[in-house]
Amino acid sequence: MPDMLLELFSEEIPARMQARAAADLKKLVTDGLVEAGLTYASAGAFSTPRRLVLSIEGLLAESKPVREERKGPKADAPEAALQGFLRSTGLTRDQLELRDDKKGQVFFAVLEKPGRAAPEIIAEVVESAIRNFPWPKSMRWGAGSLRWVRPLHSILCVLSDEGGNEVVPITVDHLTSGNTTMGHRFMAPARLTVTGFEDYTAKLRRAFVMLDAAEREAAIWNDAQNQAFAQGLEIVPDAGLLAEVAGLVEWPVVLMGKIGEAFLGLPAEVLQTSMREHQKFFSVRNPKTGRIEGFVTVANRETTDHGATILAGNNKVLSARLSDAKFFWENDLRTVKTEGLEGMGKGLASVTFHNKLGSQADRVTRIEALAREIAPMVGAKPDLAAEAARICKADLQSAMVGEFPELQGLMGRYYAAAAGHNDGVPEACEMHYKPLGPTDDVPSAPVSVAVALADKLDTLTGFWAIDEKPTGSKDPYALRRAALGVIRLVLGNGVRTSISHLVHSSIPNFGLEIAASDDEDDYTNLDIGLNLLAFFHDRLKVFLKDEGIRHDIIDACIAMPGNDDLTLLVNRARALNAFITSEDGTNLLQGFKRANNILTQAETKDGVEYSYGADIKFAETDAERALFAALDTAESTIKPAMEAEGFATAMAELAKLRAPIDAFFDTVQVNADSEVIRRNRLNLLHRIRAACAPVADLTKIEG
Repeated sequence: MPDMLLELFSEEIPARMQARAAADLKKLVTDGLVEAGLTYASAGAFSTPRRLVLSIEGLLAESKPVREERKGPKADAPEAALQGFLRSTGLTRDQLELRDDKKGQVFFAVLEKPGRAAPEIIAEVVESAIRNFPWPKSMRWGAGSLRWVRPLHSILCVLSDEGGNEVVPITVDHLTSGNTTMGHRFMAPARLTVTGFEDYTAKLRRAFVMLDAAEREAAIWNDAQNQAFAQGLEIVPDAGLLAEVAGLVEWPVVLMGKIGEAFLGLPAEVLQTSMREHQKFFSVRNPKTGRIEGFVTVANRETTDHGATILAGNNKVLSARLSDAKFFWENDLRTVKTEGLEGMGKGLASVTFHNKLGSQADRVTRIEALAREIAPMVGAKPDLAAEAARICKADLQSAMVGEFPELQGLMGRYYAAAAGHNDGVPEACEMHYKPLGPTDDVPSAPVSVAVALADKLDTLTGFWAIDEKPTGSKDPYALRRAALGVIRLVLGNGVRTSISHLVHSSIPNFGLEIAASDDEDDYTNLDIGLNLLAFFHDRLKVFLKDEGIRHDIIDACIAMPGNDDLTLLVNRARALNAFITSEDGTNLLQGFKRANNILTQAETKDGVEYSYGADIKFAETDAERALFAALDTAESTIKPAMEAEGFATAMAELAKLRAPIDAFFDTVQVNADSEVIRRNRLNLLHRIRAACAPVADLTKIEG
């Protein structure tokens, strides 16, 4: 079985596109080969800044012949039906066979496709993959029609086995495949002739090209750590930057430099952001002081002066960048010390948040009012929460955040501390944006929690009030993320509050005319609250899915009173999930459903509700009497347990009902001949339903 090597050699591919492009190449080619009848043993895809590479091992030398029988219209079918069948098969009428069928004679087409040699199939599949490659952005150059992310220079495609190797002939516009490639652009620019994947990787390495991106990442990280360790320093981990830099070089050469003394007083995050965003430098930290004192850059070549010229040039550019950052920092500090954070934030009045929701200053006013109300619920002082809310967006007007928007919040913390704020206010300026994603830290300091909740609830309530909700996959205002943030803040801090109450109390802060009318598109305050609560419940299902809690179990808890207290709701759902997934819970659920179904059918048939009057004196069997006794015990325990939110206790008590309910249904006929006995037993079934009712709506649970 031959092996295949494919390389598409081009100008530099953007680093952010390389991994996805390698995966796309692998999928397009391997799917195409398999569809054409060529299976394979294994495949691997690789990328460097200038090449996409696919290696396939154990490929069939040719596809197998295929014989397919296709049933057509009946012999007496209209001519149009027959002609359509002929067009779909590519056959003529005399090539069809007439066969007897249940309803008479039917035309059959026998389609035979002979096997084809691998090179023929590969050429078709690779050309199609190149012409239909899903680049996020692509360009056309020269006179051809081919589009590629950057100009494509050559195609290498070789089949090799024990008997030798051959070039697979592929032509795409002006390009014709061959068995040559090029090494490093500067260090080994001559063309290389290769015979297969092992030969290819060996010659590339001698030509200063590391083919595997993971190998380049490891080389960069290990060299950087070793150089930093030798000077008693450490590299600040940055997985995203590491992957990006590995996509910028084919032969990584790690160089370490020092930051000028004049810039060491800048906040560490400013230095890191400036070097990362502008220069793609790793930050080097002094573990004793925590200061960022150096940087690591990765060159794409070795030099005779061991990188001295490269470092000198990088230092010159870095100094210019950091001089700007230093100017922004010092200028902002002067503003803060003379005017305070509220002075810095005056310009927010002229910054539109949304044309229907006012300016950023309007938003700050709303957040302040809501934070003051939330504060007692999270253990914060209302005045401190209001103070933090008033200044939490001020750094949006700073020069530093204007240059580095990703530092918003963080710079607010620095500036608030410089202005003399304390007692958790500076931290709230940074943390009120969090959590930004499912893995982001959740604020826990009371003032931060109050402002973070107010910020997100204001966003959600406002966009619901103007009917700008997410639709399908579209969520331009990141409202799903905001709702998940509220959920994580509430659950992570055990906050006990009514989300609906907070929404209703914040709506008047928007000053919008929201009133009931005959128009279905208008929203009353109640409508907004209910719609937004349903949205929270949907997000909660997604959040709890990661815990293995099914949507129907959550629905059973949402159907209960207090479902706008998210902490209460989740505590109930977790306890119910643990119960239902146990053997006792599963069996009790079946018993409950059986009782509920029998009772519902009887009530529908009889037109009455069997909800009162079950009397043990009418019990005829030991199983009935045992169920009466078990229900008496359960009811006396479950009610106080639920009032104390002792869900585990209540459900443990429910579990004790499993055996008496099973025994009841095994030995007792509910629809007895005696109407008195029948009615008594139906009322007893109602007691089963009533005993479970305080725990959750078990009718919502599937199975």
